[in-house]
Amino acid sequence: MPTRLNPYISFDGTARQAMEFYQQVFGGNLQVSTYGDVGASGEPQADKLMHSMLETDSGFTLMASDVPPAMQHQPGGNISVSVTGDDDAELRGYWTKLSADGTVAVPLEKQMWGDVFGMCTDKFGITWMVNISGQ
Repeated sequence: MPTRLNPYISFDGTARQAMEFYQQVFGGNLQVSTYGDVGASGEPQADKLMHSMLETDSGFTLMASDVPPAMQHQPGGNISVSVTGDDDAELRGYWTKLSADGTVAVPLEKQMWGDVFGMCTDKFGITWMVNISGQ
């Protein structure tokens, strides 16, 4: 397996819902392991995600988990997930789903550098940048 760089997002109890949403957006295979699966079956967080990984046919890999109770959830404003390519229909489809019920910071439109670009925060508080090259 080649070395990969994968975004890993921490959630405060909504990792399963978020990852299922991202699977609806991008398709692919979602694998999940709960805290209960790895030995914490009697604990309050037993049904929360200890780890999840979404791998798509487009080659995307997105990982996430719920923060364990002993740790503090600190949502970050210092990271965005970027999706870039030249398949206009595919990327506009992602944009439509990601921005639904979210907040659009930059509408998906042609930018001064020549590409179509948009930025939104999805309903789970994750910032996404979509860039369609060569438009």
